[in-house]
Amino acid sequence: MPTTEHRFAAVDLGASSGRVIVGEVAPERLTLHEAHRFPNQPTRLLGTLHWDILSLYQGVLDGLTAAAAQTTGNTTLTSIGIDTWAVDYGLLAADGTLLANPVHYRDTRTTGAAEKVAAVLPPQALYAATGIQHLPFNTIYQLIAAQGTPALTAAHRLLLIPDLISYWLTGEPGTELTNASTTQLIDPRTRDWATPVAEALGIDLSLFPPLRHPGDPAGTLRQDVLTEAGLTHPLPVTAVGSHDTASAVVGVPATTPDFAYIATGTWSLAGLELDAPVLTEESRAANFTNELGVDGTVRYLRNIMGLWMLQECVRTWNTEATPTSSTSSTSTTSSTDLTALLQAAAQTTPLRSVVDAGDPAFIAPHHMPDRIADACRRTGQPIPRTPAETTRCVLDSLALAHRRAIEDATRLSGRTVSAVHIVGGGVHNTLLCQLTADACGLPVIAGPAEAAALGNVLVQARTAGVINGGLPELRALLHSTQPLRQYEPTGDHSAWDRAAARLGDPQVTRAATGQGKAATGRGKAATGQGDKEEPCA
Repeated sequence: MPTTEHRFAAVDLGASSGRVIVGEVAPERLTLHEAHRFPNQPTRLLGTLHWDILSLYQGVLDGLTAAAAQTTGNTTLTSIGIDTWAVDYGLLAADGTLLANPVHYRDTRTTGAAEKVAAVLPPQALYAATGIQHLPFNTIYQLIAAQGTPALTAAHRLLLIPDLISYWLTGEPGTELTNASTTQLIDPRTRDWATPVAEALGIDLSLFPPLRHPGDPAGTLRQDVLTEAGLTHPLPVTAVGSHDTASAVVGVPATTPDFAYIATGTWSLAGLELDAPVLTEESRAANFTNELGVDGTVRYLRNIMGLWMLQECVRTWNTEATPTSSTSSTSTTSSTDLTALLQAAAQTTPLRSVVDAGDPAFIAPHHMPDRIADACRRTGQPIPRTPAETTRCVLDSLALAHRRAIEDATRLSGRTVSAVHIVGGGVHNTLLCQLTADACGLPVIAGPAEAAALGNVLVQARTAGVINGGLPELRALLHSTQPLRQYEPTGDHSAWDRAAARLGDPQVTRAATGQGKAATGRGKAATGQGDKEEPCA
């Protein structure tokens, strides 16, 4: 008798694109195919950067329509799961109407909000209560910046982005826990709201619907949604790790628990999977976060700027009218063709210049090559003059930041690791994968690229009873079904020590004063090796 396959739709919204991916799951089979992909293009209106949330919702509907059309025979969709980026939200009126387009986390409205919070709750007390890394766009700072605005004053509900999409599909509101933990309003020990924090800051927690956990039911598609998508049967929505990093960590194909992960994409999230949070002052000063994961886990990681830096460089080179005199030796075509650019970067002098990939100076869009050049100038290093040199600087700097994050995570948690798993879009960047192995002095296992979608599908499949077990069993299925590539460390490991030294000692006080720079240490784990972890944004 043939094995019955079930199909699950994973709605996976990233910072630059969204997609609906269908996963086919059987006890020893796991495959994905993309039903629909659509752009995610923020819009600046009256000086504020917004997400085009209605366009994203239409993309989801189009994706569900495509998924339904691709379903043949007796095989139908079993359920839907939704994961997106973190921290941002939409505000709803009492009748469910969206009051305003959600504000993008890269908007500058939170400038000064950290200082307002610190005046009420010192950074040490806030971290001890929530364990969340300081980043200038955390939800807590967005809400402080929004206090007194007409939209927040009129709001009846606040829904994080995946919960907003789920609400529009089902009509049932909820707040999924893994994403809620990024708000800086959750106590990671109780896995419930940090009520004293909210009360001290005047944040109304009643705006949030009740908490959901991965695997909980999140409603059934509304009839109008079923009709528009061409679906003929009721279809449930299942809560998954709705923060895309939470789903991506489920999608790490580790075979032993002593692994680090790096979820690569617009951001690099590097760290460890733990059973309990690390809430020490040293952890706070090193700017590590304790976000909640699936099955009671903690994602202990540091946010690093990620491939955003390279994406912005390429965008700048694409929009330049003519090459500057300093880049005249490189044609416009070669500087914007990513494959050629990476090949040229691989032939460029390694570790010639490095920058701090955790520096918030690189958060904003536009003029990224100039900001990288300025950072090199300030630290007395050679200034990258060509796209290839700038690309090599970015990738060397990311590999160095991965190393520092893993070394710090192992030191602060008391854990050791034997391998680093890279998942997400960065697995396609073979140069970055090899440089990460070289920097960490550890084998790197790259893949799968669609870790967030896979983690999303696996939680749905387990909830439906198609597969059984905990995270080790889910990861064993990944390891046996997904293509992986291993990179062994090469070269002179001490060269990375010398490159790190050029950036100087970590400025721990910046995290303490709310400036958001990722303070890092260079101490190694007891094994003398570093570790990595992954996220996705």
